[in-house]
Amino acid sequence: MRYLALGDSYTIGELVPLYESFPYQMVQLARKAGWKLDAPEILAKTGWTTDELIRAIKDFQFQPPYDWVSLLIGVNNQYRGWPIATYSIEFVQLLDDAIQLAGGRRDRVVVLSIPDWGATPFAAERNREEISNQIDAFNNVNQQHAKEQAVGYIDITPGTRLALTDSSLLAPDGLHPSGLEYRRWAQDLFHYLSQNAGGSMPSALR
Repeated sequence: MRYLALGDSYTIGELVPLYESFPYQMVQLARKAGWKLDAPEILAKTGWTTDELIRAIKDFQFQPPYDWVSLLIGVNNQYRGWPIATYSIEFVQLLDDAIQLAGGRRDRVVVLSIPDWGATPFAAERNREEISNQIDAFNNVNQQHAKEQAVGYIDITPGTRLALTDSSLLAPDGLHPSGLEYRRWAQDLFHYLSQNAGGSMPSALR
């Protein structure tokens, strides 16, 4: 099976080893469970907004269809203060792209919610409540579109808010998640894939 992860710094695992990023940890969980899953293919870059990911997808040489596609994008739209209406339009386009890359199988596309960086030390001198409210607003948009498009959705945001009192969930920069936090996302993602694998799941695991 082949897995494609689309996103930004949260997808590449900024400041943690590649194998601690959530796509790689998810693959390791799947392999331990007996899945024959290739190393994840990742199209993501720190700082990317929805429009930048859209452009990157147009220029990238994919080899579809992928068995699974995940999408986590939007924190940089919020951070830059860009309109949520623009995010909504561009997120729909990204969902369409993801569905096409999954061979049209909507049940093979999974959206992950945007983490709340307002709970990190990086936001200590900022209005944490305002950041959280804005993150929630952006997540309301991507969750609604995920529902409309009948794709999977995993709400990882509540867990990221635990970083306010647990520094082990953060990378050394005090902003990005640690490998420990990414493992929780990987577990949530693998759980979703396990529940929706259908014929791609090894028979011993059905």
